Amino acid sequence: MRIAITGGIGSGKSYVCQRLKERGIEVYDCDAGAKRLMSSSEDIRNGLISLIGDDAYDGWTLNKPVVTRFLLESESNKLAINAIVHPAVIRDFYDSGLQWMESAILYEAHLEHTVDRVVCVVAPENVRIDRVVKRDSVSRERAKQWIDAQISQEDVAQRAEAVIVNDGVKSVDEQLDKVLTLFGIEY
Repeated sequence: MRIAITGGIGSGKSYVCQRLKERGIEVYDCDAGAKRLMSSSEDIRNGLISLIGDDAYDGWTLNKPVVTRFLLESESNKLAINAIVHPAVIRDFYDSGLQWMESAILYEAHLEHTVDRVVCVVAPENVRIDRVVKRDSVSRERAKQWIDAQISQEDVAQRAEAVIVNDGVKSVDEQLDKVLTLFGIEY
């Protein structure tokens, strides 16, 4: 069984993944996998150069400003980049042999079909804003813009098989115990 952990920015996905790791359950980080693959996969490099042009890379180093500018120019550009990167990330996840993955954009990237179960991590908006402000050193307004740009956590939670509330009050460990039991996972 493959399981995804998802949730909006500042919801505390990484904290939940850390709690899983402390139970001996390793979680594949899709963001880290994408970054690694974009600097090591010849297929991704060739695909992005074909799509964007030779200046997408400087040798094997991704030219982030060029790629970001292209990505933000249009929705079709974003989809074209995703069509190159996302399948490679999913293959890497499958090849990793891990059962769990963390993906902030599971539904936005239409990757929900690549897993058997989804766990959504949620937190109150004010808690999420506080976390993003502290972590990323941005204004509360900017953090709110980032949150508003994502699919609502209510929508994501409705699609998931399990929800973990990471509000700093409810016990994440107790909720994880219930999720693991629900999915029939021993640890």
